[in-house]
Amino acid sequence: MPKIVDHHKQKQKLAEAAWRLIRRDGIESVTVRKVAEEAGISPGSMRYYFSSQSELFQFSMKLVSDRVYDRVAAIRFTGNPFEDAQTLLFELLPLDDERRAEMEVWTVFHLKALTDKGMQPLASQVYDETKRAVRMIIDALVENGFIKRSIDRNVESTMLFALIDGLALHRIMQPDKLSPDMMKNIVLQHLHALCK
Repeated sequence: MPKIVDHHKQKQKLAEAAWRLIRRDGIESVTVRKVAEEAGISPGSMRYYFSSQSELFQFSMKLVSDRVYDRVAAIRFTGNPFEDAQTLLFELLPLDDERRAEMEVWTVFHLKALTDKGMQPLASQVYDETKRAVRMIIDALVENGFIKRSIDRNVESTMLFALIDGLALHRIMQPDKLSPDMMKNIVLQHLHALCK
């Protein structure tokens, strides 16, 4: 009886192999042959799952996005807007090895999207979704009386979004200079300053 292959799991395996190569050797190292070797399959099998390098990158980028989305969707919110804001914002930061790996790969893909038109829609979509999530945090803090109604919600949500993005980028670029605890403290200080 022929072996049944889960095509989606095989594609995930290949995407994860591409992630490892990107983190270890850079995006230039991601060739069909090297990804196949890293994943333990024949190069000929790669073509069955991805017709081009761009298609592999698009799938790999989406997989990062899906994993972050699934983690956020699994959050058990307390109903306290201040605590829930912390919880959600911490999920967007590379606070552990898994999230750091995802952020490193996401950043590389995001840069690649500048020249790969196939990757641009997802990059734009994730940007918009993240910005919306941060705006929801600001709205919830305002509506529940944690922040004055007179603030400019667009400005505050853009500043908070930039803070999260900046911390994430600094963490992956200079990991020895910005610890997870430092990132958490900076976010908490910003939230406390907003809610004074």
